[in-house]
Amino acid sequence: MKGTVMKADVVVIGAGVIGAQTAVQLVDRGLSVVVVDPGPPGGEQAASYGNLAWLSSHSILPPASPGVWRQVPKWLFDPMGPLSLRLGHLPRALPWLLRYLASASTEEKLRRTAGHLRALLKGSPALHAEMAARTGLSHLIDANSGLMHVYRDRAGYQADALGWTIRRDLGITCEEIEADDLARRQPDLSPDYRFGIFVPEAGQCRNPGAYCAGLAAHAERFGAQRIAARATGFRAAGGRLQSVVTTQGEITCGAAVIAAGAQAKALAAQAGDSVPLESERGYHFMVEGDAGLAGPTTSLMAGDRKVVVTRLETGVRCGGQVEIAAADAPADWRRADILRRHLAEMFPGLDTSQGRVWMGSRPSMPDGLPVIGAAAGLAGVVHAFGHGHTGLVGSARTGQLVAQLVSGETPELDLSPYSPARFR
Repeated sequence: MKGTVMKADVVVIGAGVIGAQTAVQLVDRGLSVVVVDPGPPGGEQAASYGNLAWLSSHSILPPASPGVWRQVPKWLFDPMGPLSLRLGHLPRALPWLLRYLASASTEEKLRRTAGHLRALLKGSPALHAEMAARTGLSHLIDANSGLMHVYRDRAGYQADALGWTIRRDLGITCEEIEADDLARRQPDLSPDYRFGIFVPEAGQCRNPGAYCAGLAAHAERFGAQRIAARATGFRAAGGRLQSVVTTQGEITCGAAVIAAGAQAKALAAQAGDSVPLESERGYHFMVEGDAGLAGPTTSLMAGDRKVVVTRLETGVRCGGQVEIAAADAPADWRRADILRRHLAEMFPGLDTSQGRVWMGSRPSMPDGLPVIGAAAGLAGVVHAFGHGHTGLVGSARTGQLVAQLVSGETPELDLSPYSPARFR
């Protein structure tokens, strides 16, 4: 172990989009900040790089729903299905899967979780637009694009009716789109899709990796320092944080933020909180090119395929597959090829013979809610991880909340629903 490498008011562990948003907020408050991550912000190694770029303030439903357990066996044995599980990982993943199913086993539970996620995500596109304006990244955020969900027919939409009812009950406007209007609005989409829902309040990021890198660069321009290292633990005295231990030495600090994504579980345990964090691996397939590519005019999700197709500044991306496997297991690139086939069938005018593939690990909690709040066993440590499918959209408000906690301000939200105490 090397000696102390530097001092800071706050160490942010993780340079993904949660850590980058947090670092900007802390620097703006005049605090000295060190960001610790072995990889570059926005790099291909991070989940922040490869997501589907949705600023989906309506993503308030947990991945599970009442009765979903009936579909799980079908999904697991369907090679084109949205969910796969490495059988060797099943003994370790089974407790998480059981909690995942139980967390949304009733409509009451579903509505409770939706209310908590709505509180976290409401107004997020505007928050991202404000952050982008402050950091010189406005070209990467479209807060007014809206997002679309498409179905083969109205019956497919009715199968998801409970979720849309809950969204409307929480104040989310959802506009129905009939076949002719859908064909006009999405001219490249397969005519197999004849019904849609448009959510006008949602937005989009045009390049998630560049956005994350730009936020981190802004924090560094205004005084934050970054160390290419892995945080391995903490040193404490009298129950209070004294330093963060890294592979490059110790950083003396008064506060630390665990924003390490899928790698946060071990650090959280050292800070006194046992959390059921699982690596939920996602894949994407991307056709690179300019705006002349066939594809969606508005980013969309296909209800039957459980995939998202989005147009970025660098091309057309399709993603959404879920694989439950160990974080260090090799990628199964057949999952990316499934996405390629989905993309080709949805947009037959798009040449999918060539494309880039990617795999990353979402940090997912079984109840669909992130972990945000003070650590139970080590004063000065704050959790900010476990956002699952809502990491990008939820990052702006999460960064605000964490900075408020670290600075001794009253958080703008009641954080008890996101507390790690819910798992004790």
